[in-house]
Amino acid sequence: MKTDENIIATAHRTIKTEYDAVGKLKNHINSDFVESVKLIYNSKGRLIVTGIGKSANIAQKIVATLNSTGTPAIFMHATDAIHGDLGIILPDDVVMCISKSGNTPEIKVLLPLIKNFGNKIIAMVSEINSFLAKNADFVIRATVEKEACPNNLAPTSSTTAQLVMGDALSVCLLDYRSFTDMDFAKYHPGGTLGKKLYLTVGDLFIRNEAPKVSVNAEIKDVIIEISSKRLGVTAVLDENDKLSGIITDGDLRRMLENNVSTQSLKASDIMTSNPRIVSPEMLAVNAFGLMKKNNITQLVVVKDAIYKGVVHLHDILKEGIV
Repeated sequence: MKTDENIIATAHRTIKTEYDAVGKLKNHINSDFVESVKLIYNSKGRLIVTGIGKSANIAQKIVATLNSTGTPAIFMHATDAIHGDLGIILPDDVVMCISKSGNTPEIKVLLPLIKNFGNKIIAMVSEINSFLAKNADFVIRATVEKEACPNNLAPTSSTTAQLVMGDALSVCLLDYRSFTDMDFAKYHPGGTLGKKLYLTVGDLFIRNEAPKVSVNAEIKDVIIEISSKRLGVTAVLDENDKLSGIITDGDLRRMLENNVSTQSLKASDIMTSNPRIVSPEMLAVNAFGLMKKNNITQLVVVKDAIYKGVVHLHDILKEGIV
């Protein structure tokens, strides 16, 4: 029966083995790695990434990372390739084969076929004396001394090394093409990270009604406007429809708490002049920061000195970007 201490020791040993394996990868960043980055960057086609077994799983993740950072990539399973999927490869594509041993039967069948097409081949491999390494144009070494598996069988350290080298390749390509945060947003429009980079106040406030009263409006009308528009605030506009101030539900509560008679009051008497305003172009995440800094829940939206509406804290929270 294994004790808790046994389980903890095994976990520590696994992490240490993989940690050591990853740490040694920096010794394998050589001229072949650099030329591989340049080859992929200058290619007029795509990067086709292939593998078998656990290496195929890693290949799919690398493809996902490449696509999300601006490098067109496609996954091709090595087994499927030799049974009809070779048509995926176009003349200008670069092919990267991932394998620990570099000597699997599928790789040995696949590689000569790709070479006959004339495509450049990058090998990501642990065994540098393997069939794959010897027949590739460039070799990215994902060499590991041993697996974290106690039997040295289950792909653990080797797949981690492949993943890390794939990330290194992807980030180098990202940096090489000066891929910006706005480029990232373009490829991630539906994700939280993308929304932080592209979602603006203008995308949000248009969903709301635009509460407004005149400077001479009676308090009763102010209450009705704030209540009906359900934003906890109303803009106060002058006779030229220019923004003079705002009244929040908090302003109304404070007025009532002070037992102020409302019979003769107008909107201009209790409004807050010079409220904080934002443009429709402001990023929603920055608007949230402004709300948080000033401990408020609404911002008035103005464009070209014209009142447009209100963006509420809840509008931003609904998008899940904070």
